[in-house]
Amino acid sequence: QVQLVESGGGLVQAGGSLRVSCAASGRIFSNNLMAWYRQPPGKQREMVATVTSGGSTNYADSVKGRFTISRDNAKNTVSLQMNSLKPEDTAVYYCYAILNLHAYWGRGTQVTVSS
Repeated sequence: QVQLVESGGGLVQAGGSLRVSCAASGRIFSNNLMAWYRQPPGKQREMVATVTSGGSTNYADSVKGRFTISRDNAKNTVSLQMNSLKPEDTAVYYCYAILNLHAYWGRGTQVTVSS
């Protein structure tokens, strides 16, 4: 059974940095899009960043220039380096991936940015 497991996250002061990572496990035959989404308190889930198997990236306007998504195709991992964090970046961050032509979500990891 394919699973996504996130790690990282936590509490950081505004202006600080955090890194969240996600590892896919199970029998994986194809790994296409990998991405990070987030859900702020009381708001809907939103896309943060995506990366294709070829390395093309896309970012939400709110994180451009501050966040960097990267992936390791051999290890089926994706990471999100978050710099210059703001209180409005506080959210549960979810890993998302299209593996074996199916979409999977991780359980999420909390990121809290204090002012």
